[in-house]
Amino acid sequence: QVQLVESGGGLVQAGGSLRLSCAASARTFSSYAMGWFRQAPGKEREFVAAINWSGSSTMYASSVNGRFTLSRDNAKNTVYLQMNSLKPEDTAVYYCAAGSYSIIARSYDYWGLGTQVTVSS
Repeated sequence: QVQLVESGGGLVQAGGSLRLSCAASARTFSSYAMGWFRQAPGKEREFVAAINWSGSSTMYASSVNGRFTLSRDNAKNTVYLQMNSLKPEDTAVYYCAAGSYSIIARSYDYWGLGTQVTVSS
C-alpha cells in the first residue's frame, strides 16, 4: 500500500510559479513510476506529467511541455512538479499517482487526495 500526500498548491497570478510536492509513504517508492494528473471543474481528469522509477525519463502533456518540470528524489520518497509561466487554464485540482509509467490514469494504482491550484488572470 502506498499513501501519497500532495502539497504546494495555492493561488497565484498568471505568469507566476508554484512547486507541487508529493510525499509517498512506501519504502518501495523507487520502484514506482509517478504521475501527475489534474481535473478542472466540469472536465475530465487529464494527464499532466510522468516520471519513471529512476527519474531518467519524463513525459509531459503538450499543454504544459516547456513550462512544467517533473523530478523525483528517491531518498526522500518525494516527487516535485515545478510549474512556471502559469496560465488561468492551469487551474485545477492536481493529483499525484504511483504506478506504471504511462499517460493513462488507469495505469496508476495509488492516488493522493489532490491539491488545488488556482491561477488568476
